[in-house]
Amino acid sequence: MHALEKILATKAGKAKVATGEIVNCEVDWAGINDLYLQTVRSFKEIGGKTLARPERVIMFMDHYAPASTIMQADNQKQFRTFLRERNAGYIMDVNQGVCHQVLADHGFSKPGQLIVVTDSHTTTHGAFGAFGTGVGATDMATILATGQLWFRVPEILRITFTGTLGKAVHSKDVILHVIGKLGADYAVYRGVEFAGPVLARWGVAERMALCNMTTEMGAKCSYIHPDDVTMEFLKRKRITGYEIMTTDPDYKYAEELTFDVTGLGPQLAVPSSVDNVEPLKNHLGQHIDQAYIGSCTGGRLEDIGVAARILKGRKIPSTVRMLIVPASKGVLLEAMERGYIRDLVEAGATMVTPSCAACLGTHQGLLAPGEVCISSTNRNFPGRMGSTEARIFLGSPATVAASALAGHIADPAPLLPD
Repeated sequence: MHALEKILATKAGKAKVATGEIVNCEVDWAGINDLYLQTVRSFKEIGGKTLARPERVIMFMDHYAPASTIMQADNQKQFRTFLRERNAGYIMDVNQGVCHQVLADHGFSKPGQLIVVTDSHTTTHGAFGAFGTGVGATDMATILATGQLWFRVPEILRITFTGTLGKAVHSKDVILHVIGKLGADYAVYRGVEFAGPVLARWGVAERMALCNMTTEMGAKCSYIHPDDVTMEFLKRKRITGYEIMTTDPDYKYAEELTFDVTGLGPQLAVPSSVDNVEPLKNHLGQHIDQAYIGSCTGGRLEDIGVAARILKGRKIPSTVRMLIVPASKGVLLEAMERGYIRDLVEAGATMVTPSCAACLGTHQGLLAPGEVCISSTNRNFPGRMGSTEARIFLGSPATVAASALAGHIADPAPLLPD
């Protein structure tokens, strides 16, 4: 079996599972975000009274943090009341940040876990050797009532990265390149494992971005086998109580692909599809109105850090708005300690509450008709960050910072050390 299959087998109490099999699994962590009040309604509609495993339920006030409309505020109020009355384990309120980063910060993301959240980018947690996947409100209501959910065991494909990374090329560039080559529907309901020597160059933040973006290929889950990088992260966070699943040496993948990253330059997803990917060099000089660093894809400490290195001691032109949205309170605090926030604010950037913010097009940085944004987020569909008539380019945080400084899409390589 593959490691992902072993996680499902363990949670289902079975010795073995096979591709395509339907299994009922105990869920380790059930996460709900504040977009999904329907979860509460569905829970009541199916006759739910008490939470089956309240200590394993986590509420995230992240998509509307803080609330910007009366409806959003009321949704959050109803969630708080519902969960407190049922002694839910954790309520991560509007001061905490984006669910996936909060899960990592608090030690919930670890090898061997089955993590289910009402958010499509729960694939992020494959970076820790976990099975992470997103579900809708009805499925989450089922988990709240029973502690379990059914899964169809996905087929697994492996993507191996070889070669040498170029200057200013990050995991976001690499995964955009992969999505551009394979397409947005290539991995529908498949597990995507990443492997190869290039992974050793990437820390946890880069790996989380890599796994996060498998959602844009349609993936059910993702996986990176825990290694020294993972172990160092777990040790630093003092995380215990995990089990590392290993893939059997004779396991047969549904498909194996290899990408040589040698010579690959920075990439962009250009309007208006994530798989519409071109080399950054094709769009140098493109005017921008807003540069945005944030979200569960590109708002981590390392992302803010590379922006600070590029912008320290420099000034963003008045023609560009630059927004910095830390992915969590923990990220914000450490960025403050390292001086990144001061450097960015002095350069002209605007700080936003740790949250999803404009990534889903509800508040805090929306785009007007005709405006152009370059963003470290994960989607560039029409209307994703505001007006359907705005245009969104997706790139790495380094590319976003360099573009903010230039006032147009620019190459970050000349601004970074060798």
